[in-house]
Amino acid sequence: MSVVRRIARPLIAATFVNGGLDQLRHPGSKADRAAPIVEKVAPALGLPNDTELLVRANGATMVGAGILFALGRVPRLAALALAATLGPTTVAGHAFWKIDDPQARAVQKLHFFKNTSMLGGLLLAIVDTEGKPGLSWRARRAGRDAARTAKHAKREAKLAARTARREAKIARLHVEDALPLP
Repeated sequence: MSVVRRIARPLIAATFVNGGLDQLRHPGSKADRAAPIVEKVAPALGLPNDTELLVRANGATMVGAGILFALGRVPRLAALALAATLGPTTVAGHAFWKIDDPQARAVQKLHFFKNTSMLGGLLLAIVDTEGKPGLSWRARRAGRDAARTAKHAKREAKLAARTARREAKIARLHVEDALPLP
């Protein structure tokens, strides 16, 4: 892992771990803000309509995925989980468009755009293969290798069949030479 990744991942993850712990400890205040979104989204996704439970689950996901991301364990999957938690958190927690007070609106707008920039960083982390080939490249490579192996096997089979026919013909000639004439 590069030095940049060793530094960047914990820096990104710290916000999620801290926010997730807060959601686990104090879900009530966040549940009030999340209620309108939960009422719309929960039935469509087959989730329970218990806002406080979903806030805690979101927090637990943030803590777990944040720790995994910070440690560099399954970082792409952890970044995907963090990105999934960030959407509902941002929309529910920082809906600046609903606030009339200019100062409070500015604060929420700042947090909203901070979260969208964090989402951008997570999207980069999701596609970061650390210089190793990605799954699509490996799949294409495996397909090409399989096709090359099949082509080589076909060529070898044709050669073996041709050799077998030649050997059979030679064997028949030797047998005919060895048989007495009637």
